[in-house]
Amino acid sequence: MFEQHLAALPIILPLIAAPIVLILGRSSLAWAFATLVSAAACYFSWQLLCVALDNDVISYAVGGWPPPWGIELRVDVANAFVLLAVTALSTLVLLYAKDSIEKEVAPSKHALFYTAHLLCLAGLSGILLTGDAFNLFVFLEVSSLATYTLVSLASDRRCLVAAFRYLMMGTIGATFILIGVGMLYMKTGTLNMLDLAGRIDLYDSSRTINTGLAFIMVGVSIKLALFPLHMWLPPAYTHAPSAVSAFLAGTATKVAVYVMIRFIFTVFGVNHVFEEMGMDLILMALAIVAIFKCSYMATVQSNVKTVLAYSSVAQIGYMILGLSLVSVAGLMSGLIHIFNHALMKGALFMAVGAVFYRVGSVDISAFRGLGKQMPLTMAAFTIAGLSIIGVPLTVGFVSKWYLVTAALEQNHWAIAALVLAGSLLAVIYIGRVLEAAYLQSASPDSEPVKEAPWLMIAPMWLLVFANIYFGIDTSLTTEAASSAAEWLFLNTESAAQGIAQ
Repeated sequence: MFEQHLAALPIILPLIAAPIVLILGRSSLAWAFATLVSAAACYFSWQLLCVALDNDVISYAVGGWPPPWGIELRVDVANAFVLLAVTALSTLVLLYAKDSIEKEVAPSKHALFYTAHLLCLAGLSGILLTGDAFNLFVFLEVSSLATYTLVSLASDRRCLVAAFRYLMMGTIGATFILIGVGMLYMKTGTLNMLDLAGRIDLYDSSRTINTGLAFIMVGVSIKLALFPLHMWLPPAYTHAPSAVSAFLAGTATKVAVYVMIRFIFTVFGVNHVFEEMGMDLILMALAIVAIFKCSYMATVQSNVKTVLAYSSVAQIGYMILGLSLVSVAGLMSGLIHIFNHALMKGALFMAVGAVFYRVGSVDISAFRGLGKQMPLTMAAFTIAGLSIIGVPLTVGFVSKWYLVTAALEQNHWAIAALVLAGSLLAVIYIGRVLEAAYLQSASPDSEPVKEAPWLMIAPMWLLVFANIYFGIDTSLTTEAASSAAEWLFLNTESAAQGIAQ
């Protein structure tokens, strides 16, 4: 009984805590309370993953109304795995944020920052756990509205333009998703995802269902910033507060990738989406272009946050590329990279935020000589950067190893070569920053720079250690990702038949 109620806690806790934080105001108590709530959500997420690995699926009927009539929260190893990454990164970012937002957010907006962060966490958790297509849209909007607020809180007024562009593109994406869900409901009369899957199978080549699929895929592609629908992401990550960039880079777009996976495998079915509609070739082409185009764009930027923003779009390409291989190994590589990318990009954005805290700029020229003046921060950036490149003993190597292996299993030698070539571009854009930090001297008239505060260093290095630990001991990530991939491929159809009965 406790395990079933456990499914609702990662959503309910931050949702209830958000207005309480707003009442507490800008005090340290608000920061401590928000961090504690996020840590509790992380603990419950870990418990859910353990249960999912042991017992397969938890189904929680909200209000006691059984599915498909009532709203269902459904926990399996796939969403529990992603949920753990989201809540863990949220907790570390909140620890980091106490000092970071002092520099980048006006004091009067600190309480609003913590409130919006918790609302975003509740929305992301709801997206992952809900088994209802319409409620997925509702939680998507909760997280999106909170995200627009978070991006707009920086002292730099350019964040307002970035937030407005994000709002416009996000609204278009949400509208597409809502129209697609509406078409599915019009044809099937249900919103429960597993019930939808069972009823969609009854219709052969329905134009309404295929149109709904097209709308949902386009809407979700905007939300996850799939090339060429990514242009909202670089300005949003560049001009948002550093703590917000670290949180969103590791969570928001990755949850949207999961939404695409969930709709393809749980609702429409792999055969329909990939074999009948041929979307695997479309996704594969867009993913490959994203890897090279956005990696190239990262190499020519002068603002390091913009470099990392374009890098994020390229990394999303790796995830979608794994999905487009239409195999257990390919899907497994994509799920592993969702988790691993949260560790890599969270550490990188935290390091850049620490530089901004001390130097007041994130231009590459501002990194000159920081290898000696901020050794802990730059060491963290270096290790996380090597992980993005895919150096062995880091999580980035694990992700690319499984992706290359999945490609070679299907004799896609060209794709494997392209994955390795994409890593060479990562060497260039990470190398430019490291060159400035370690091989160039600071300006003679510049003032000495201190290391960042320990409350910013500690969560940053926890992510760095996680980059190394999960790069060496891959038992948790590979077990969870492989179990999730196998479950999505093999068990979804039988689960849909069970709920229909």
